[in-house]
Amino acid sequence: MKKLEDLFEHQLKDLYSAEDQLTKALPKMVENAKDSKLKKAFEDHLEETKGHKQRLEDICSELDIDPSGETCKAMEGLIKEAESFLDEDTSDDVKNAGMIAEAQRVEHYEISAYGTAVRFAKELGHNNIADKLQQTLDEEYSADQKLDNLAEGRLNEKAKA
Repeated sequence: MKKLEDLFEHQLKDLYSAEDQLTKALPKMVENAKDSKLKKAFEDHLEETKGHKQRLEDICSELDIDPSGETCKAMEGLIKEAESFLDEDTSDDVKNAGMIAEAQRVEHYEISAYGTAVRFAKELGHNNIADKLQQTLDEEYSADQKLDNLAEGRLNEKAKA
């Protein structure tokens, strides 16, 4: 990588890999959620994640980039950690609270990655692409807030009992 454009391309491919991995991991979270609202939040985010992946495909097409070929090692590690937690022997309430914690780690990674991609796109003059990436970033913030609300609203309290 010699220029910011090269780094931006790498970031887009990394994000694409992350979203692709997440579309495969989220069904396990849906399956393991023991609270109906948490299950619904994971189902909704799975559909949103599919949209994020499609948006990245559109962006890459616009830039004449093949989005495949990278493996996001960070997402791979976050998913592995979450799957390891799912294998723990916990009560349903602790499982729900822990799944929120694992999901928020993923959201925070994505927020960081999309924030960087938005900045790079703007600096490179790709304003339309920056707007599309910002839309995804806003959706990631929203998903994180929904998880916060579930945790603080009642699921963490239930896990304390």
